[in-house]
Amino acid sequence: MSDDKKLAAEKHKKAMQKQKEKVDKHIAEADIERGVCILLTGPGKGKSSSAFGMVMRALGYGQKVGVVQFIKGVQLSGEEIYLRDRCPDVEFYQMATGFTWNTQDRDADIEAAERTWKVAEAMLQDDQYDLVVLDELTYMLGYKYLDKEMVLDALTNRPVEQSVVVTGRGGGSELQDIADTVSMVKDVKHAYNAGIKARKGVDY
Repeated sequence: MSDDKKLAAEKHKKAMQKQKEKVDKHIAEADIERGVCILLTGPGKGKSSSAFGMVMRALGYGQKVGVVQFIKGVQLSGEEIYLRDRCPDVEFYQMATGFTWNTQDRDADIEAAERTWKVAEAMLQDDQYDLVVLDELTYMLGYKYLDKEMVLDALTNRPVEQSVVVTGRGGGSELQDIADTVSMVKDVKHAYNAGIKARKGVDY
């Protein structure tokens, strides 16, 4: 090995050692054991996909999972097919009204949202659930279909070991305040804007 390569290798090793010390220090400092509230928001693609990735992760550990989808449920999705056919132990519930711009019926949407929330609320009160996913819940708050304080209270007072993932654009600053982790997803490019149709297995 040349002197230059040896120097580069030694420099890399020292940098990685320093990085490892920082990572190990942060891991050691994180000593609180409890469930977390995660908000996946922003205008970009991938919020629900990320949430369902956590569903698969939790199932890998044999944890009990509940999924409630607000808005969605008219168009069949790959995650719905998989969970219903192969994961019968997952409690899976859909509002099944489709998107609000399709229904164009505020009263019916509110009624459906309230009915769906009762399912979600029951999960948030049940300590048997390790993970609860509330997909597209933020729209219910943005459109004022559900009482904001009621939702925030249920999220805040869920069982201490239970984790919850909320997805959707917006949701308000109060929701961000009570969440332990907030990830903002944004588009850099999106195939749809170039006229490319949504792809089965990728987009739905």
